[in-house]
Amino acid sequence: MTTGLANNTDAPAASALPLFYRKPVVLHSEAHANWRLKDGDTAFAARTPYVPIVLGEIGEASRSYPVVFAGDKLLPVVILGLSEGENLFVEERAWASEHYVPAYVRRYPFGFVSIPDSDRFALAVDTASERVVRKGAEGMPLFEEGGPSQLTRQALQFCEAYQAEFVGTKSFVAALREHDLLIDKRADATLADGRRYALDGFQVVDPDRFRDLDQATVVDWHRKGWLSLVNLHLASLGRLAALMERQVRRGAQGGQIPKPGA
Repeated sequence: MTTGLANNTDAPAASALPLFYRKPVVLHSEAHANWRLKDGDTAFAARTPYVPIVLGEIGEASRSYPVVFAGDKLLPVVILGLSEGENLFVEERAWASEHYVPAYVRRYPFGFVSIPDSDRFALAVDTASERVVRKGAEGMPLFEEGGPSQLTRQALQFCEAYQAEFVGTKSFVAALREHDLLIDKRADATLADGRRYALDGFQVVDPDRFRDLDQATVVDWHRKGWLSLVNLHLASLGRLAALMERQVRRGAQGGQIPKPGA
């Protein structure tokens, strides 16, 4: 069984939508004055075997998942499953309590959309989410007295912080590529019951090239905190074995991991 990680994992092309989002709309105090948001769970991510992460998450994410680089821009993603349409960390509509929940998951159904002909972004919500309430009193209001509610302000702050981290993430990856540190990687495994998996279509940092970095770059990356992030990424690759074990416990459902963005 061959599975692959490819294509874009961050903001989509004009013809595509980001992972999870189906009908995002920019929030407006008049058009959505009566809209509310009710409590929800992470069932929306149950069929997603990968999720993008940003720079500040690599440390926590590496303790639970393999962190690799995938897509056209080779941005970091965490691998969550080995079978098509299966996230091994969502159990009975809830994320496994002992594992880190990526910010990309936590921010949903909110998100940012770019404003045409500018470098600015606007807060949006996925209207396809079952949490969005258009009429009635269930849930928390998105707007109050003509302005954003506390819930909406918190969502805006979260998305702003995520966007800032995303910018830093692109700089980190650009540096890895500039120094030619990323190489293609493939992981093969045979489970105890004979099922075989091959995971490809992603890249990792080459340990040998990383050790050969010049002193000036090492000092610069140490100051930026990038050296430790590379080491955490490399250490996280050992989580592939744990992922295989988790697949055995869950039971394979067959198929291939869909390409990010597909």
